[in-house]
Amino acid sequence: MLTRRFGRGLSPWREMERLQRDMNRLVSGTPRWSGLSPAPCYPAMNVWTNQDGAVVTAELPGVNPEDIDISVQNDTLTLRGDQPSDEVQEGMTLHRQERKCGNFTRSFQLPFQVEPGKVEASYERGILNVFLPRAEADKPKKIAIQAG
Repeated sequence: MLTRRFGRGLSPWREMERLQRDMNRLVSGTPRWSGLSPAPCYPAMNVWTNQDGAVVTAELPGVNPEDIDISVQNDTLTLRGDQPSDEVQEGMTLHRQERKCGNFTRSFQLPFQVEPGKVEASYERGILNVFLPRAEADKPKKIAIQAG
């Protein structure tokens, strides 16, 4: 049995933090020794909303805009596409791969219904911008108060 003595820079709190990190890695399914970390959701997206609609931006570097499929159903936006992989040159060995490649699908629910026929999208410098106008029937209505 291995015991640790505290002193000379070691503290029980640091050991507890190390144990917590190791347990988190174990539970996440990614071994510490693999050199890999869990991949974040891809593509990375930002969403802004106001009373008129939503603006969504997605990071899609290297993706051909024609290979991106955007669909809207009721209040759910779905992006689908294919991220090309980097070509590994002959004689080279891949040591680390953090950039995702292959097919992707990302869906999320907006806080309101969308007018699907009025959705607009643009793509510039690897960033996809999607404007999703709020459905007229779903917009908040101001109610006038009648004085009696």
